[in-house]
Amino acid sequence: MLKILHIAPQNYAGVPYGFYQMHNACGDHSRLITLHKNQFDLPEDVNLNLPLPNFNLAKLWRRKKLETRELERKTSAPYFEFKNAFEKYYFVINDFFRKSKVDDIIDKLQLNDFDIIHYDAGLDFFRNSSQALKWKHQGKKIVCCYYGSDLRTRGVIKELDEISDLNITSEFDHLALKKDLKYIFYPYDTSELPQREINNSGKIRIVHSPTNRKFKGTELIISVIDKLKKQKNIDFILLEKLPRHEVLNIKKSCDICIDQVGGTMGGTGYGKAGIETLGMGIPTITNMTDDYNEWLPENPFVVANNEVQLYQRLIELIEDQNLRDELGAKGKLWVNKYHGFESVNNRLYELYRENGII
Repeated sequence: MLKILHIAPQNYAGVPYGFYQMHNACGDHSRLITLHKNQFDLPEDVNLNLPLPNFNLAKLWRRKKLETRELERKTSAPYFEFKNAFEKYYFVINDFFRKSKVDDIIDKLQLNDFDIIHYDAGLDFFRNSSQALKWKHQGKKIVCCYYGSDLRTRGVIKELDEISDLNITSEFDHLALKKDLKYIFYPYDTSELPQREINNSGKIRIVHSPTNRKFKGTELIISVIDKLKKQKNIDFILLEKLPRHEVLNIKKSCDICIDQVGGTMGGTGYGKAGIETLGMGIPTITNMTDDYNEWLPENPFVVANNEVQLYQRLIELIEDQNLRDELGAKGKLWVNKYHGFESVNNRLYELYRENGII
């Protein structure tokens, strides 16, 4: 039995928690320590509830950083660098004030006893990676898992990258940004999903649930929906800032899902929202590059990369119930095959063995 510790800034879309669930379900022992509370009602293992500035100036600062780094994005992921003295001072002070709380949780939960440390989003408790360096010196194996904008816009933390035994990602476009990344589907347990309900409203229900409109191309999606409303009998459900159980409860009676189309800064492909609707048997539209579309095994998604394609795909799905049923059934099987706990865990063990972790 392996003892696997996950450390994540937040429980992003429930993905870190999915890995934690998978390890325990497959016979290993795992804990997940998250630093900041997620804004949605996602389950946690241990949350330190460290302060994350949410006043307007702090939000503006983070947004500008994302936009600036997106414009600066190169063909490979850069090492993270402080943009100015103020930013460096902020992280030094931040690390100082959280140290006692981090030390307490390490002692309380005996985290020094774990064999493998997963750094979800490629971040240690501290920006200087001091705890990771300490654990590496003690002989622990270090794994960094990148999820999205962590690698695209923030870049790689040099101190952590230099001691990492394995780097993994669930984002196809990351493979071009960092050459030593290994791809792994993130684990998902479809048993948590509600039973799908038949829509008897007389209207085709189309759902979209962005956590970030700019990442998901929400404005483009709304413009296409507004055009369709003049031609077809549809309901459009835009789900934002709702507790997750409410989101799932609404999705279960929908006919079509749009995950993302034409967004900026969010990459291409699919996220947790797309997995949820596929797992419920709902045909799901997303954007993909040609390379990604061809690479993704048995791709179950309806691909739309721009406004025209989105309009065409929606018309096809709205007018053809048999097509919706066929794609829904295919998607449900695909989620279990590629994102199921056993499949993902077997792949992770292969990577552990290949990289001398076990």
